[in-house]
This record gives sequence, C-alpha cells and structure tokens, in this order.
Amino acid sequence: MGYDNLRLEKGMYRQSGMSFTQVLESLDPSENYRGTALEGTDAFQRQLKRFGIRARGAGSSPVEKFFATMDSAVLFPEYIARTVRQGMEENDILPAIVATTTVIDAMDYRSIYSVPEDADKALEEVAEGSEIPTTEVKTKEHLVSLSKRGRMLVASYEAIRFQKLDLFSVMLRQIGAYIQKQQLADAVKVILEGDGNDNAAASYTIGTDPISGIQGTLGYDQLVEFWGQFDPYTMNTILCSTPTMTSMLKVEELQNPLTGLNFQGTGKLTTPLGAQLHRTSTVDDGVIIGLDNRYALELVRAGDVLVEYDKLIDRQLERAAITTIAGFAKICDGAACVLHV
Repeated sequence: MGYDNLRLEKGMYRQSGMSFTQVLESLDPSENYRGTALEGTDAFQRQLKRFGIRARGAGSSPVEKFFATMDSAVLFPEYIARTVRQGMEENDILPAIVATTTVIDAMDYRSIYSVPEDADKALEEVAEGSEIPTTEVKTKEHLVSLSKRGRMLVASYEAIRFQKLDLFSVMLRQIGAYIQKQQLADAVKVILEGDGNDNAAASYTIGTDPISGIQGTLGYDQLVEFWGQFDPYTMNTILCSTPTMTSMLKVEELQNPLTGLNFQGTGKLTTPLGAQLHRTSTVDDGVIIGLDNRYALELVRAGDVLVEYDKLIDRQLERAAITTIAGFAKICDGAACVLHV
C-alpha cells in the first residue's frame, strides 16, 4: 500500500503503545523508499506531500489546507505535536544535565539508586579466595513524582484558517519553549530538594567551611573549592542565573583569552574548571548548581507531547490542551552540589 492511498482516521491516535507516526510507519515503512526521491522522509512527511501541505518557508500553506478533506484533517494534531516538540528542543538545557531518559506507560515510577561508602569507591586488590567488594543498588522508597505541564491553545478556526503555517508554527514553538522552561524548573527543584527520597544535593555557602571567603563575594578560590567537593565525580556542568553568571565571568581567572575566543567562535561558555555554563532564570540569583551530568539526574517521561486530537480534527480549537508528563529522579548522591554565594 503506497503513501498516497492510505486511509487516515482518528483511531490512529488511540493505538496503545504506538504514536501516530509509528502507526503510519507500520502501514507505510520508510525503508520501502530507499533509492527514491522520497528517501529520508518519514511516513508523516509523506502524508503532507500527499495532500500538498507545505509546512515551512515563504510559500507555506494556510492552516485550512489541513481541513480540505477528512483524511488530511487527521494530520493536524500530529503537526501541532511535532511543532511544539521542536520548540521544546530549541535551546533545551535538559539534554545537558540529564544522564538518562526513561519512557514509561504509567503515572507511577520507582527509580533505583546507589549510595556508595568511601570504602566502596576504592578498588582494592582482591586476594585469591577473598570476597569481592560490592556496590549495592536499591529501589527508592518513594515514587518519582511526575508533573503534567502544558498550555491551552485558544483560537477560533476562523481566526487562523487563512494564516500561513510558517507563522502559526512560531506560536506553537513558543508554547513548546514555555513547557520546556517549566520542565527545567522541575529538574532544578529535584536537584535542590531531592525527589522525595531524602536526597537533596549537598549545599555549601561561601564563608562557611569548606568554602573560604566572605559571603556575597565570589572568587576563583571559592569556585575551585566548590569543584573539589565532587570527588569522585567531576563538575562538568554549571547552572546559574544571568546576574550570577555575570559575576562569575568577571572573576579574573575566567577572563582567559582562550575562553573568550571559544565564546566568540562557538557561542559556548566554558571555564578553566572544565564545566559548561548554562544560564537559566529557573535558578535563583546567588545560587550556583554544579553537577556531573553523567550521573546526577534521570528524566522520566510518560509518553510524548499530547494534544486533544478529537477537538483539533473537528476544528474545535477554542480550548485544545497541549501537554506533556514528566518527572525527575536523582541517581547518584554527590553528583550534584549547590553553592550559595
């Protein structure tokens, strides 16, 4: 069966364990198009081509193009979900702070953790016949809390039917950016307060042992001492607000010419401590979150971006919810620490 004669229906959004695109792919596998002009497209993109819907560029189609037929109208919720997801991925900091992502089909999730003692971290020589040291991995006592984040799309079909998809996608990507920011705030909260299993990140204050200096003053010595609290982990990522990052970049040792050249050439900020800097308003001023992004945090998703497909297909856009459900869990104690300036 070719892509140009598939029968599309609402039920494709209700297939258990499969997304709309996965259902399309099962009916119209992309591997069948190797060596053709459609190689590199997925099943959804081929359906857009089938109905002459151009989603991008100056010559993009109007929104009403989706509703020319009942079959093409079925594609509209997936277009919404993909565009919102694109907005979530633009300037997304989560991949830089998450060690692993777990996708589940439930609202309850119990993660695992390991809290090694100092003796467990040392790889001692094992004599013949002696017991091999163990690292105990346990199931967490409390479930990971998942939060539903989203936005309500409020617009009448008459108001947007003639709008070009290229412009409409800007609004949808903005919705995705809002959702992403909310999820990042959830991640920061889990780092600071823990995930409900008494595992908040260790917190240090400048001027209080083991961090020297005077509270309210950030210097290179304090950053190095903060870096030293991560053994055996490595502080390779820093999250902080714009004012805090500004203060940090004014530290003389961070004004290394090579750091400036890297920023000017790539737009990426690094420090002599080897940590990647990320600026976000979800962290309070005067707070620096350092973490080893290989071990600190687990992202748990309950499915993908969800849209109220029935309303969208039937042109009932007045109050159509766009949501995603996700939560965060701490993995290794000591892989994330907090410095209060």
